Amino acid sequence: MKKMSPVKKITICAVCIALCYVLPMAFHTFGLGSALSPMHIPVLLCALVCGGGYGMVCGVVGPVLSCVLSGMPSATALISMIPELMTYGLVCGLCMHLIRTRNLFADLYISLTIAMVIGRVIGGIAKALFYLGTGDRFTIGLWATSYFVGTAPGIVAQLIVLPILVFTLMKARVIPDRYPKVA
Repeated sequence: MKKMSPVKKITICAVCIALCYVLPMAFHTFGLGSALSPMHIPVLLCALVCGGGYGMVCGVVGPVLSCVLSGMPSATALISMIPELMTYGLVCGLCMHLIRTRNLFADLYISLTIAMVIGRVIGGIAKALFYLGTGDRFTIGLWATSYFVGTAPGIVAQLIVLPILVFTLMKARVIPDRYPKVA
């Protein structure tokens, strides 16, 4: 498989970081921000396309930049969002590197699912630690509701949109084929 140059990876990562700012603003305009988790899409896309290191950078820089420029997410939300998105980027990119089923969509779905579960666990732990400092309680039920039930539409959207985006980028030859056809 032909590899992407570091310059191309940095450029794609920068575009994904910019999308971390733009997408939430667009989604919140229509009241869909919390349910669809729009910042997750560019972080996961960056990880799938560029790898875990770039995905992790996108997962940290994207929400911080968005917070500084737009006030969304709030600084207190960053406490749990950064560990969650950073984990998405790292785990998703590592899984895509390690998992080789010889089927692009299987690789994508396995990587996304593992990253989404681990990222939500890490985000929940970060939020629980934050709540410990405030004296409030963060229960397992509250975690499950806020990280899985409340974001179910976003999870479904990510599992539909991201494989299509990666496949489209490969077909357009923006990124190399994962499993090129041998002629």
